[in-house]
Amino acid sequence: MRICRFDGNHIGVVEGDSVYDVTALFDLKPTWPLPQGDWIMRQLPDLLPRIRDQFRTSKAAPLQSVRLESPVANPGKIIGAPINYRAHIDEANADRDINHGKTFTSLDQYGLFIKANSALIGPSDEVQLRFDDRRNDHEVELAVIIGREARFVPRERALDHVLGYCIGLDMTVRGPEFPGFRKSLDTFAVLGPWLVTRDEIADPNDLALSIRVNGETRQDSRTSYLIFDVQKLIEYASRFYTLHPGDVIMTGTPEGVSQVNPGDVMDASIEKIGSMQVRIARDWARP
Repeated sequence: MRICRFDGNHIGVVEGDSVYDVTALFDLKPTWPLPQGDWIMRQLPDLLPRIRDQFRTSKAAPLQSVRLESPVANPGKIIGAPINYRAHIDEANADRDINHGKTFTSLDQYGLFIKANSALIGPSDEVQLRFDDRRNDHEVELAVIIGREARFVPRERALDHVLGYCIGLDMTVRGPEFPGFRKSLDTFAVLGPWLVTRDEIADPNDLALSIRVNGETRQDSRTSYLIFDVQKLIEYASRFYTLHPGDVIMTGTPEGVSQVNPGDVMDASIEKIGSMQVRIARDWARP
């Protein structure tokens, strides 16, 4: 099932060319203080059977007529895996604009990083570049959405904690600073176009993913080349952090990262999830 957030915080089911509004099934009035994670993602696992049974009786709208937002509104954490494809490590080590004198080796040596929640946007928003004197790159990634709290989770039970998957764009400005700083600019975490529930994807470690910029293919690979696959990433991350419903793990990007510029159009796709078109704003962000 494809779950989306649309038109100013409505929750919908996408089937074919229609979006069915199932917002009324959710409790939208949490008490303070809020539990950790995203309030809607916390409810979704228990509501999925009811949604499956009832969504076709809900009001429907043409998919092309709605504004798609990030499927997760308030993730507690957006976790990034900086070097998780061997071919990307090789290209990073060969490109000084990427490595800035570092030599990248393995993910377990460099660890994960946290991307600021304030960077989050959906596919209907525009990525806003800030630094016209620095290189800004696209990075297409499989994004994993956590559905159940996870702490010290063994690999064999890791997928039990997954709610679903979506496309992620881990935008980055190149430079010598730590990744969590350079990748946390406003609009630099794009999620969409919807969340595909875990049951729809038997093996997240064997999906084609790609991105085109202005019609030109830049990245084209498969998640089968992940160094730490999805289960290993959840196991690894949950040793350091408690993962809460709605937390996002961006699993890393393959080779082919390259510069984007104002006015560019990015078309990102992942097998069994779909595709989304995201625009780079025509104007640089200014004070």
